[in-house]
Amino acid sequence: MATADDPDQRTTTAGPPADPPGTDLQSLAVQLRRMNGEINRLVHGFAGEHGLHATDVQALAAILDAEGPMTPGRLRTHLGLTSGAVTACLDRLEGAGHIRRVRESSDRRVVHLYYASDAKVAARGYFRPLARAAEQARARFTDEELAVAARFLAAMNEEMSTLRSTGT
Repeated sequence: MATADDPDQRTTTAGPPADPPGTDLQSLAVQLRRMNGEINRLVHGFAGEHGLHATDVQALAAILDAEGPMTPGRLRTHLGLTSGAVTACLDRLEGAGHIRRVRESSDRRVVHLYYASDAKVAARGYFRPLARAAEQARARFTDEELAVAARFLAAMNEEMSTLRSTGT
């Protein structure tokens, strides 16, 4: 006689297949929050060691990652700050030797922001353990798996920037 525990006798319900373990929205959200928390811990440590605010470190990352020269206006939009707050942030960063403000164009009102070379060396030294950890994690995956992960992260960043642009 078959029982309810007999796999041959179980009925299945119609519907989409269940997500593989760890790929459902809840699991991904937990992992993203955990990673964000660890990165924030490092950012706050770097900020504290250099007499900066966490927002200042976000500004440094934006300047470093920008395609082309960053401007105070673009930085204000990126960080969602007022022009006064961006000016204070840039004053702190410039005073601490982390950035340079350069007027390169014929329009003297245009200011470009550059990450100072010496400051890049200090940041690389501080964040070297993070880079090593990322490389160790990366080594556990194939190029194809990393390509999927990179596509997922790019899609997440795209969706998040859409939320930012709509004010959500």
